[in-house]
Amino acid sequence: MLLGAAVAGERPGAAAIASAHPLATEAGHEILARGGNAFDAAIAVTAAQGVVEPYGGGIGGGGFFLLHRAEDGHQTMLDGRETAPSAAHRDMYLDDDGAVIPGLSMDGPLSAGIPGMPAALVHLAEHYGRLPLADALAPAVRLAREGFPVDPVYRRMAAFRLEALNAYPEAARVLLEDGEVPAEGTIVRQPDLADTLERLGREGFDGFYRGELADRLVDGVREAGGIWTLEDLAAYRVVEREPVRGEYRGFRITAASPPSSGGVALVTILNQLAWYELADLDAATRVHLMVEAMRRAYRDRAEYLGDPDFVKMPLARLMGDDYAAGLRATIHPERATPSELLPVTLEPPPESEQTSHFSVLDAEGNRVAATVTINYPFGSGFMAPGTGVLLNDEMDDFSAKPGVPNVYGLVGAEANAIAPGKRMLSSMTPAFVEDDRRVAILGTPGGSRIITMVLLGALEFMDGGDAEDLVTRPRFHHQYLPDEIQFEEDAFDAATLESLEARGHTLAPQARRFGNMHAVVWDRESGEVSAASDPRGIGEAVVVGGR
Repeated sequence: MLLGAAVAGERPGAAAIASAHPLATEAGHEILARGGNAFDAAIAVTAAQGVVEPYGGGIGGGGFFLLHRAEDGHQTMLDGRETAPSAAHRDMYLDDDGAVIPGLSMDGPLSAGIPGMPAALVHLAEHYGRLPLADALAPAVRLAREGFPVDPVYRRMAAFRLEALNAYPEAARVLLEDGEVPAEGTIVRQPDLADTLERLGREGFDGFYRGELADRLVDGVREAGGIWTLEDLAAYRVVEREPVRGEYRGFRITAASPPSSGGVALVTILNQLAWYELADLDAATRVHLMVEAMRRAYRDRAEYLGDPDFVKMPLARLMGDDYAAGLRATIHPERATPSELLPVTLEPPPESEQTSHFSVLDAEGNRVAATVTINYPFGSGFMAPGTGVLLNDEMDDFSAKPGVPNVYGLVGAEANAIAPGKRMLSSMTPAFVEDDRRVAILGTPGGSRIITMVLLGALEFMDGGDAEDLVTRPRFHHQYLPDEIQFEEDAFDAATLESLEARGHTLAPQARRFGNMHAVVWDRESGEVSAASDPRGIGEAVVVGGR
């Protein structure tokens, strides 16, 4: 954790960035030092992260940017989620017998939605940034052209997706070494991606979605069996959406709204917990009540949530106190509720564990919490020749067929069925949590576990924790189905485990720790700014400035 003394009041005086990779954090601070604001820094971090962590994000993917503008308090969610191509249809991943074809929604260009990230970066620069887009992209261009060293995480992710990357010669040429996982320290250079980023900086939206680069993308996709058209690219639009807002015991929560399920589920859980004095309860009872609230919120994701441009959702009811009271009335204080007893249609699929998050606060008080993704590690594994753009496989986040699991083992409902131009449901939950004294900027990757990890981080903050406390807290999770508590091995002591089991909970310890949270906390009273990157990952948090 890094601390910076800041001027007390509405201007922190210190700037802080916490991201999943040291080179991405460095890129953001470089742009702040050149006179950019938090929104310019967000562009720099996003683009740099896409270069050095091609398994977790990039301009071939999308994401959500939660923004707070200090000068007028304006808050918005920038929706850069991918969209389904116009030729996509509900049954596109089914065989003649109506069965899901394994891998078709996960590997190759047919699994790729139309990327939203380039448009999101352009929108940030044009409407919120202070510097030209080309300046904010410059660090990423340099990293792509000069290269970066392969680290152990890159090697692990490349080994996991080696078959998919080797299936497409351009991706293998750029990201592997003679068809094998590159040795640690190998320099990965991406000159085509550098050219693409330069073009985006120079030409803006048209530099990616129209013209020569668009021709290359569509030609490459279609030659490899995909269905993109030039019209699909030209029609893509970023959407600014009102964030989800809630309150919990004097704290204000601002989080991602649909097509992310994160904010709605987060507020639904907190509304149920608000009536309990959690701090006064023993550990097992506290966990039991939190798990039961998680169970009910995750059930509702399946029933109601999807792309707001396609699906009508009763959001006010879902996040209302009366609804929470009804849910809470079904929670037995001493017994787990079997998920099979809670009526539900189906459970929606989550997105990849390999999503990425970063948090930014500048010296003026502007804030960004951004969660970005290309879905599965290295996305679809497909790179259009001559572009350097590694494409997402976000189409797997749709319900390929209601009732049939996606790659992560969960199944989806009609609200998240494939349709042309539709945005797939997400679990990404960039969030602000604040009261009149302190502010937290947080988020994490982690697929279906994202929402509960942000919940635990938010509760830690509300209990007085600083940034390091938020990112290091041991984690547990329940998502309705499978009906089990997943937890890190150090999350519970023996007595808590015994009590949870006695209440009827199924316990599922996880061999590996999960999540990669990055948080910034600003204490307005003391002027202190803290920033921390999750020790579970390789990220870096840096605070600059202040007294």
